[in-house]
This record gives sequence, C-alpha cells and structure tokens, in this order.
Amino acid sequence: MKKIERPSRRQFLRTTSGAALAAGALAGAPAVHAESKKFNWKMTTTWPPNFPIFQDGVKKFAADVKTMSSGALNIQVFAGGELVPPMQTFDAVSQGTMQAGHGAGYYWIGKVPAAAFFTAVPFGLNAQGMNAWLYKGGGLELWREVYKPFNLVPLPMGNTGVQMGGWFRKPIQNLGDLKGLKMRIPGLGGKVMAKAGVNPITLPAGEIYSALERGAIDAAEWVGPFHDERLGLQRAAKNYYFPGWHEPGPTLELTINSKAWEELPAELRLIVETAAMASNLNMLSEFEARNLDTLKILQDKYKVEVREFPADVLKQLKQFTKEVLDEEAAKDATFKKVYEAYSAFQASNAAWSEISEAAYAKALKL
Repeated sequence: MKKIERPSRRQFLRTTSGAALAAGALAGAPAVHAESKKFNWKMTTTWPPNFPIFQDGVKKFAADVKTMSSGALNIQVFAGGELVPPMQTFDAVSQGTMQAGHGAGYYWIGKVPAAAFFTAVPFGLNAQGMNAWLYKGGGLELWREVYKPFNLVPLPMGNTGVQMGGWFRKPIQNLGDLKGLKMRIPGLGGKVMAKAGVNPITLPAGEIYSALERGAIDAAEWVGPFHDERLGLQRAAKNYYFPGWHEPGPTLELTINSKAWEELPAELRLIVETAAMASNLNMLSEFEARNLDTLKILQDKYKVEVREFPADVLKQLKQFTKEVLDEEAAKDATFKKVYEAYSAFQASNAAWSEISEAAYAKALKL
C-alpha cells in the first residue's frame, strides 16, 4: 500500500487561504467591500414624503444600492422640502449640495430647454419607446451630453406609462373652452396649452390639490388614477379627461453630481446603474397594475366623469405641438440637435409599431 503524505501546516494554510479568496470572489466579495472606502450620499427628490411609487420607489432604490454594495454606498433619501425645496432639486445636485436627486427633466426647461425630451414630448414616444431610445437608441448619451455643463450625470429611473389628460372644473367641448384657463401643466405640454390660450402653471405635487380646490387654477394634470386619487383631485374637479396626449411615456430621472459619480469605483457605478434600471421597471409596472382599479373607485365612489378629449381638440393640439417644437428648435441649437435625434427614432419606432404593437392592438378589437 502506498504511503499517504500529510501536508505541512504551511502548505495547508496556503491552500485554504487561496480557496477562501476564490470563494469570496464568486460570492460577490462582500469582504472586499467591507475593507474599501465607504461612500455616504444625500439624495433629494421633488416628491412629498412617503408618496407611493415615486418617493417609495426612490427609497427602495437606495436600499437596493446599499444591499448590493454591502454597505459601501449608503444613500440617505430626503423628500422635497425636507432639505431642499422640490423645484430646486436640479440646482442642489448640480452645485454638489446633494450628491443625487430624483425628479423629472421637464421641470428644468427654464434652464435646459432640451431636458423636456428626456421626460415626455406631446404626441411622442410611450414608455416602451422611451426605454428603447434611451437605452439602445442613443438617447442616454445625448442626455448626458446635455446635462454635462451642469455637472450632472442622468439615468432613467421610473416611468408612469401613458398618463391621463387632466382634471377640469368644467367640461371641454371645443378648443374655445380652453382659452383663459389657468392649468397646472409643466414641460412642453404647458407650452402647447399656451398656444391654445391656456395659462400654464408649474406646481409641485403637494400644492396641486389646494390650488385646484381654491380655484387658484381651473384645471390640473398630475399622473393617473392611482396617484391623482391620493392627492384628492377628485374632490376638487369632476371632469377627468383622456388620453394623456402631453405625456405618453414620462420618464423620471436620477441625477448624480458629476464629482460624486467620478469618485465612485467602477463596481459601484455599475450597481447604481443596475438599481436605477430595476427601479425604472418597478415603477412602471406598479402604475400599470394599479391604475385601472383606482379608476373604477373614482367613477363608482366619487362619481367622476371620465371623458375623452374631442377629436378636433386633439388634432389642433397636435398641430400646436409641431409649432412649439419647431419654434424651440429655432431658438436653441442643443434643443434642435436632440429634437432631430428624437424625431428620427420616433419615426422608425412608429414604423415598427405599425406591424407590431399597433397591429396587435387593432387585432384585439376584431
């Protein structure tokens, strides 16, 4: 019988140490995170405290990042107004007061007109189209180019899907009924409504109900049934219009201060990007799952009148949209560049949709 030699203590330690390191690498190397530099960020949003899907979704994003990084990146989330007023989120992150923020790009069109394209364009791309453009059609690269002068790195992080057209104190039967109305509607949709004679006003979520209830505004758009009911808008107006022509697929944004982003090692950047993408899908999925049930509550419990915009009104608003986009492009070279890229992608997306999504929707009605 061959004699079995026992390994020396030194050989044993060398072998087991190597195996432990290999196992750690395969398991995601939490021990490496524990020994590396810790990053502590503050993140502000444009949303009210404990606001479903939006603020709650941001908190989940922060928790996911902490878990995936084994605590190497800890993000403390603050609602709008807790440290920074909601509509100052862009500036706070740009200046480095906050390392990150969450909101919607079209809130900042006074500073960055082209930012509207990265949220929603009237009669533009839906959520599926926006994701395709941003992730695989060059949209995200353009977005980062546009935000770079402001020391910001943007990422898609949330989408509401097609929104509702808004709440009106009085029915809209023709274009003339819009003239003179004061309406909470931001972004390019607000500029389009201005051409129709509306006075567009931008208000954060927490101020919409009180303004509509007091009569300070005559109409307001927010998101869709699930969120609108939670703001109580059904108590201030009873005419609820569709479709959301102004926001067919609004993308929410995660903005990160450029310096804070550059300080992160590559693996933490990847974790942030992955968690943001997961949040993008989670938020959209929750809206799609909850809106119809809430719409039924609005109709049955609150006796809300769900109305469709007249076809001639939509047709005129679509024409106004083209006029607004052309006018803005003539004034701003960056806007023009993004407009051309967006339009080219939308055209190809529409051609594909004709024989895919649109064709299937048509077949369902047979």
